[in-house]
Amino acid sequence: MLKTVIGLFDSRDQAERAASELRGSGFKDEVSILEADKNNKNQNTRGDNSGSITSGVTTGGVLGGLAGLGLGAGALAIPGIGPIIAAGPIAGLVSGALTGGLAGGLVDWGIPPERSQFYENKVKEGKVLASVRADEEKTNSAADILRRNGAHDVETH
Repeated sequence: MLKTVIGLFDSRDQAERAASELRGSGFKDEVSILEADKNNKNQNTRGDNSGSITSGVTTGGVLGGLAGLGLGAGALAIPGIGPIIAAGPIAGLVSGALTGGLAGGLVDWGIPPERSQFYENKVKEGKVLASVRADEEKTNSAADILRRNGAHDVETH
């Protein structure tokens, strides 16, 4: 049974290091990173990519760095949060749950509503969310890697 290991980082660099270590430890397509795009706070929040935030030089560099991890980075606007940068399976999850925002998407991954709202609020505050979908026997390893790279509020659901 798949579980979600989730944690928060204070910086994108920490999250990218954790993602790289996770991928090197056998977690390939299961790793996701999501952060608010602090450089595009005035971007529309209609949930589409018109006036796409991927066109910015800073965002392009961020997306390039995440895509270099093999995570398939993308940019979109989430109601209640605004522009975000997402890489990995979480990008599809939150784009499919635009009306429910990030919290709604996390609930779909089995994270309780109150914890989902906590994580959404932390992303709004500028934290970087990382998640790993893993078989139950690999969740402790994933959580250890997140913590070793600076994650806090690490939980398994």
